[in-house]
Amino acid sequence: MSDKKNNSAAYSLKVTIRIANRPGNFVKVAKIVANAGADLDIVEMLSDMGPHKTRRITVFCNSLEHEKQVANDLRKLEGAIVDEIIDVTFTRHQGGKMEIASKYPLESKNDLSISYTPGVARPCMAISDDVEQAYNLTSKGNTVAVVSDGTAVLGLGDIGPEAAMPVMEGKCLLFKRFANVDAIPLCVGTKDVDEIVKLVKLLEPTFGGINLEDIAAPRCFEIEEKLKKQSNIPIFHDDQHGTAVVVLSALYNALKLTQKNIEDIKAVVCGIGAAGTACTKIMVEAGLKNVIGVDKNGAIHKGCDDLNSPSRHWYAENTNPEGLTGKLSEVIEGADLFLGVSAPGVLTVEDIKKMNHDPIIFAMANPTPEIMPEVAREYVAVMATGRSDYPNQINNVLAFPGIFRGALDARATDITEGMKVAAAMAISEIVTTEELNADYIIPSPFDDRVAPAVAKAVREKAIEEGVGQLQPKPAPTFDQINR
Repeated sequence: MSDKKNNSAAYSLKVTIRIANRPGNFVKVAKIVANAGADLDIVEMLSDMGPHKTRRITVFCNSLEHEKQVANDLRKLEGAIVDEIIDVTFTRHQGGKMEIASKYPLESKNDLSISYTPGVARPCMAISDDVEQAYNLTSKGNTVAVVSDGTAVLGLGDIGPEAAMPVMEGKCLLFKRFANVDAIPLCVGTKDVDEIVKLVKLLEPTFGGINLEDIAAPRCFEIEEKLKKQSNIPIFHDDQHGTAVVVLSALYNALKLTQKNIEDIKAVVCGIGAAGTACTKIMVEAGLKNVIGVDKNGAIHKGCDDLNSPSRHWYAENTNPEGLTGKLSEVIEGADLFLGVSAPGVLTVEDIKKMNHDPIIFAMANPTPEIMPEVAREYVAVMATGRSDYPNQINNVLAFPGIFRGALDARATDITEGMKVAAAMAISEIVTTEELNADYIIPSPFDDRVAPAVAKAVREKAIEEGVGQLQPKPAPTFDQINR
């Protein structure tokens, strides 16, 4: 029997099956599904006339191989005929997941005259006279470009720009669903840093912000840094900063539970790539003083001979105040927080036992964490992962829609560390003192309070820090248009 704990809608089948019209026959189908370790989710009766009953069943599996097993077992069932099997995920992606829709009717010559020629010339000239009006008279003020080269797609690696498109389309859906931000996927056919920077910079007239996505380190650091220097619109690398914001929000509440202060704890970060570095920077910004980064070679310190990138050099200069050396199992002694953005199985129960009392474990490697929650549970005060099938999922969707909503509303020119910390605090405060417990330190992505709270905090911080506008220039009035 297959393990059914990881069954997911991501591996779901819709099976149309005919069964002899006799009492109890459908039980055989249900047993086939159960014995295969799958979950029977929805049963629809399509027809109950004649010698057969026809049903469409939805089955949740845990892998492509599991789908094949369930399909084969159902096809072998005596007295049943499988008419059709549909892979729901592939069906959902056929033709893409996005479309362009008009906000206004285009049904008559009057509509055409207003939305296109000759009427369109008037807003064009208003923008020509005052380029700031592009935010009011075009979609720029509510549109973000999701830019990727497809070199670091989560769990898949360097799969190329075409193969990355389904992920970027999905990201755009999240922007729209959670913050009503329109987003356009742009997968580029180059890995050259300067070419990507030039392309994005040239697109600045069209977009109110840029979300960099799934670009491999260290190029993601270089691209973001160069664009921030050259652009007048917000640049945000979600793999770094979205992760960091949600980690900090979870940490705030985990510290409340364990009655510890961020200034006093010792943290160990395992995995010093884009996400690990960004998580460290935001925690330091929030007050963390003692953090040690660890990679496969051990602790990062000033004496390392492989500080061959700006991010690693920053890490050596700004962390590990005691200059600790050694492997993870050595430097984790006395730590209050383990943050993993690395690889499966690198943390052991023996490591956790060396930590300070009430340890906090954020094991975020996907799909298999650094240590499984069921293994760590009895030894930790708080456990979080990047997975949706365990409590406390650290999910970027809690952060980036609201961050961009707030930045766009303020017409911000940048997304600062202060704005990210404000976003993290807003997310953490959604969980009330009465609700807070070891299995609930961060809200659900479907909590409708999250994005508005984040947007408000980000907008206010942008204005406070001078990168946003309290009152963005309004659209021209009738009298201004006709002066």
